[in-house]
Amino acid sequence: MNLLIPVDDSDIEEAQIVSIDDVQYWLLLELTEGKVLKSEFYQSREEMSDWVDVIIVNSQKEYVWPFMEEGIAVLVAPLQKSIDDIVEAYLFKELHDIN
Repeated sequence: MNLLIPVDDSDIEEAQIVSIDDVQYWLLLELTEGKVLKSEFYQSREEMSDWVDVIIVNSQKEYVWPFMEEGIAVLVAPLQKSIDDIVEAYLFKELHDIN
C-alpha cells in the first residue's frame, strides 16, 4: 500500500502534514503488513513513478478531484499532524473518508 502525504519538511521526524496548496514536499510511504518499508520525499508529483493507492490530506475542503480521477482513494487526517500519528491512525482505520 502506497500512501501519499503533502508535508512541510523533508525530514521524516520533523515533517507534518500541510494543505495541498502549502505543500513543500510529497512524502510517499510504502506500507506492508503494518510497517513502513520505504519512505521517499519528492518536490513534485511529476517526479514520482510509483503507484499511489491513497492520498492523506488534512482537511475535507482540499481540492482532491484530480486524485480521485486517477483512482486514488482520499482520506482525511483532521487531528493528526506528525507522520507517525498519521500512519498509526491509518493502520487503526481512524482516518475519515472525504465526503
